[in-house]
Amino acid sequence: MELRVLKYFITVAREGSITAAANNLHLTQPTLSRQLQDLERELGQRLFIRGKPKISLTPEGMILRKRAEEIVDMVEKTEAEFNALKEKMSGDIYIGCGETDSMKYIAEIIKKIQLKYPDIKFHIYSGNAEDVTEKLDRGILDFGLLIEPIDLSKYDYLTMPEKDVWGVIMRKDSPLANKEYVEVQDLTGLPLICSRQMSRKYSADSGFLDWFGEHFDELYIAATYNLVFNAAIMVEAGIGYAITLDKLVKTSEKSPLCFRPLNPQLVSGLNIAWKKYQVFSPAAGMFLNELKKAFLKNNEQLKL
Repeated sequence: MELRVLKYFITVAREGSITAAANNLHLTQPTLSRQLQDLERELGQRLFIRGKPKISLTPEGMILRKRAEEIVDMVEKTEAEFNALKEKMSGDIYIGCGETDSMKYIAEIIKKIQLKYPDIKFHIYSGNAEDVTEKLDRGILDFGLLIEPIDLSKYDYLTMPEKDVWGVIMRKDSPLANKEYVEVQDLTGLPLICSRQMSRKYSADSGFLDWFGEHFDELYIAATYNLVFNAAIMVEAGIGYAITLDKLVKTSEKSPLCFRPLNPQLVSGLNIAWKKYQVFSPAAGMFLNELKKAFLKNNEQLKL
């Protein structure tokens, strides 16, 4: 059997008409009919029920159609893969993310890819979950690194290997800096600098409402932020105490700031997500494969 003849057979099966298939294939009707008759003789089976005006497949023809489509698809995929090897991989990949230390895992994958494919460019958009998912849904971003809680029903995703810990950034000369951790009663009445995620709209799902309990409505929120870099500047200026994730603000020996975790501990998981049924560019598809290599084993362990 020749691949060319199998493609003729598939076209006739789909069109349900030799005339329509011949026009589609740019062949004369007698030539196409002769090719099909030769195929039937080669297989020793009748493949078509010839009626007017349509023709249909015999049971043997249906078996051949399934096999022929599998063969053609595999050949075309193999050809595409080898053609891609001849071409220089390039393109743009767009990733949205909230501020999180887990971006280091994505950065390692980006570094690995760029060492091999320097013509692939990565574009990082920083924003909260609402901003990132809106751009994911519109197709502006290929992937989003999302901090829980987040509704992932519209997306495929991989769970990151670490969770982020919530706590308080404060000046080292603050009385709270002498404590190993911060409890809810420590924050009552203090000027707080909070992310939008701590607003009542999000708090019920995020765990903040439970953590603060009856004290939630007593909080004095002096300012809100989207980027923790700006929140750290306000803390350093003495405006208040920033509630944020660990490892986002420099708290080295030379820094005037320090981080203290909440007690009881409050953590948020993270997921790298993309739209279901997303059609990726070759570069973005390759990036997704690298994500799966890096994180799929971790996700399988989570399901056990």
